[in-house]
Amino acid sequence: MPRPVRYRELDWVLLALVVLISLLGVLEIYSTTQNNPRFAGMHLRQLYWLGIGVVLLFVLARIDYHSWTDQAPLLYIGILAGLVAVLVFGTELFGARRWLEFGGLTFQVSELVKWAIILVLARFLSEIRSESLALKDLVKVAVLVGLPIVLIAAQPDLGTSLTLVPIAATGVLLTGLRAKHAVGLVLAAALLMPVGWFMLRPYQRERIATFLDPGRGPQGPGYQTLQSKIAVGSGGFWGKGMGKGSQNQLGFIPVRHAEFIGAAYAEEQGFAGVLLMLGLYLALLLRLVHNVEIAPDRAGALIVSGVFSLLAFHLLVNMGMVIGLMPVTGIPLPLMSYGGSATVSTFMMLGLVMSVRMRRFVNL
Repeated sequence: MPRPVRYRELDWVLLALVVLISLLGVLEIYSTTQNNPRFAGMHLRQLYWLGIGVVLLFVLARIDYHSWTDQAPLLYIGILAGLVAVLVFGTELFGARRWLEFGGLTFQVSELVKWAIILVLARFLSEIRSESLALKDLVKVAVLVGLPIVLIAAQPDLGTSLTLVPIAATGVLLTGLRAKHAVGLVLAAALLMPVGWFMLRPYQRERIATFLDPGRGPQGPGYQTLQSKIAVGSGGFWGKGMGKGSQNQLGFIPVRHAEFIGAAYAEEQGFAGVLLMLGLYLALLLRLVHNVEIAPDRAGALIVSGVFSLLAFHLLVNMGMVIGLMPVTGIPLPLMSYGGSATVSTFMMLGLVMSVRMRRFVNL
């Protein structure tokens, strides 16, 4: 008889790390919005989304993750239908059509796609019994991930579409990638880069060009990166203190409560605060690696590794963008940036991790 799962087997260390990082985000959101009537109360809305996220984490932890992988085909059809619905019926904000509106609330469907793609790939790759993937398997993975990437990029949201790539890459590497196939993928990517450049929108090309030559537009396309780097550098070792960052409080840092929250945090908390934040993120990622190692089966390991790769990619790209080592994208800092859809989606993925963890002693 299978051993029943209990909440005491939850990964409480992982949950504590997640809550600590999230609360750092709430404090910084409060600091970045307290003097702006337009964004007043945003930190309270973030707490509301965090509360929903925690509830969903506990609910998903209780549900056997195999119940989700068994429904992977339906989930995949659902996310494709949702992405098409966004392009047809979605709410347009800031020149992009990325949101569906329900009862006065807007939800970014592409955030839910990340959760679903992790499950879809875990189902597909766990059913492969050979030691390495055949070429036909790689083609199937490319199609499974490529369709939502194209639909998300058409919104346009290139940054979010690219977050699906590390999920697929990690799954392929763990399942087994032959050397000749790896070389072929690298060559194919290199050959497709010129094609991808011409498919980019003008503002996306400008962001890449500004990244390669930061001095080309300090008052235009390079403004965001320049102000972010000034904020990070002016924080010094101990920072200027909560609510005392000049770049932050005077509004020089763009979207300082969302994508550039890391710059605002660095200015006010300094190098010491950044070390604390990165230390918490590192502990979180290492805890996910531990959960990959103790997963009861391949599907569970693929789910947790997918969550690991996604969060690591978000952290790397966002912090790289803040200090000018990556082009400006809309990729948020996980758990800290303001945003209901991203917050809820992240907690849903962590709920899957908890589900895998709680079943490590169950006979599957």
